[in-house]
Amino acid sequence: MVRVGGLALGVLLLLIRPSSTASSSRLLLDLGLCGLLIAALVRYAIIADQLETGLYFLEPIDVVLGVGALIVLLEMARRMVGLPLVLVCLAGIIYGLLGDRLGGMLSHAGMTLPDMIFTLWYSFDGVFGRPLAVVVSTIVIFIIFGALLEVLGAGEVLLKLAMRSLGWLRGGAAHAAVLASALFGSVSGSAVANVVGTGVVTIPMIKRSGFSARFAGAVETAASSGGQIMPPIMGAVAFIMADLTGIPYLYICLAALVPALLYYGSLLACISAEARRIGIERPDPATLPRLNGRDWLMLSVFAVPLGLIILLLVGGKSPALAGFWATVTALILGLLFNPETRSLTKLKELVTTAASASATILVAVGAVGIIVGIMNLTGLGLRFATAAQMLSDGSLLMSLVLMALACLVLGMGMPTVPAYLIIILIMGPAVEALGLPTVAAHLFVVYFAVMSAVTPPVALAAFAAASIAQANPIGISVTAVRLALIGFLVPFAFAFNPSLLLITDFSITEFCWVLLRLAVAIWCLAVFPARGMVWTLASVAAAVCLVLPSIPLQLAAMVLTSAAELTSRRFGTVTYRSDSPKSSC
Repeated sequence: MVRVGGLALGVLLLLIRPSSTASSSRLLLDLGLCGLLIAALVRYAIIADQLETGLYFLEPIDVVLGVGALIVLLEMARRMVGLPLVLVCLAGIIYGLLGDRLGGMLSHAGMTLPDMIFTLWYSFDGVFGRPLAVVVSTIVIFIIFGALLEVLGAGEVLLKLAMRSLGWLRGGAAHAAVLASALFGSVSGSAVANVVGTGVVTIPMIKRSGFSARFAGAVETAASSGGQIMPPIMGAVAFIMADLTGIPYLYICLAALVPALLYYGSLLACISAEARRIGIERPDPATLPRLNGRDWLMLSVFAVPLGLIILLLVGGKSPALAGFWATVTALILGLLFNPETRSLTKLKELVTTAASASATILVAVGAVGIIVGIMNLTGLGLRFATAAQMLSDGSLLMSLVLMALACLVLGMGMPTVPAYLIIILIMGPAVEALGLPTVAAHLFVVYFAVMSAVTPPVALAAFAAASIAQANPIGISVTAVRLALIGFLVPFAFAFNPSLLLITDFSITEFCWVLLRLAVAIWCLAVFPARGMVWTLASVAAAVCLVLPSIPLQLAAMVLTSAAELTSRRFGTVTYRSDSPKSSC
């Protein structure tokens, strides 16, 4: 009831929502899709008891309606998530039907259309599998929580708090934008939504402080994308990870904490270096916004529910229950402290935002269930893992590089959750077989699925920021990659040094050594690129050497970077690019 009903409700909500621009043919198509889905659901309800006993064989009408339901699901995935996810699903279906004709390791035993439809639609191994169950039972309540905070006006207060906390630094507006995006991005769970939600305020603010439009858009892109790796909510992907791995949710948050702090610390360092390069001075503290009594009350709308989530989780309550009480608490406090939200217009905005976001992730994860079902039927995941092991020749580094590339390619066209699920189910067994801890493998995939939002040529978050910053989206994406370079290196660091995650194979010596190396890498990536292309390439090479599991390379990189910096300063050869703020990257 929960899985099937939840997905059905999400699809129907998306189909019947009003639109002032829809043509008559589009309306007829939507009505046809609604009728097809309802017919499939009615048939599902009729045979549900027999399906539960496992003694039912599909009739032709069941196959027809099952195919129709999958068509509806894929069409909604195309509309809400994009064509790449649909193409991957279609490739999986074609492989399931015709893969027995392929030779070599890709061949499987073969299956009929009824067998496939039974698994994909009428069982809990396909569309209605565990990922959808986690979304319906846990993640939806946190999506509602994020939408509620946005409607109640918590985002504006977080921006004021961020400006008051970090606005006194050189380039303070950009620092404040990073803090605000990190706080709100953890709850929102979508890089694009975070860019649109906070960027309308932060991007003009960064431009006014003296940074170029391109740099302002890149800061917001990198900061908003990183919200999904920032505990405690982590954009809801942590809940799916906890279900797949069996690792407690709080342990996953603890494991993600240090890498996330390193990521945002690197962003702040890059901003400071850019501000120094183009001559931005510290702002006058008197010009910074002050939080009045009402602001502190509104801040409690964000802080109290977040603290309540942590307390309930520590107390052993389920994430869903913690999210429910946090949502109730935020609603009560918001209505109490912000009279402007006590209107039917705000209620409509809340329902619309929460329903659309929830339905979108339901459709996305339901479509991923098609791929999961095909992998279960054909054994493709195990064969792919074997092939990856053969290709990497037992090298953990090569396996990680293959997985990172796969994450970036798949993640470019779809949200973090479906990209994470597809890659971890296909590649996860391969890297875990080489000795990588389970939590490290899963966080590795999450990081690169997140980084795909800033990686050209797709870079969905950069395109969202470009419309606000009035700058070239590819230019924003390239600059965002430069700012977020540490996000591409930290996953390799905790893969080779699990102590960075705090919860597995912890060694204080290893932890301190990897922190020192990453600190030097952050310094290189922040300071050197401002001096020219040669310095930029040298900084990237040094940062890579500092992450690789070779002590001679690590020591050589630290010595050479220190020597280069000291020599440059001693002989006065440190120069900075002279491009103006309007054209700088």
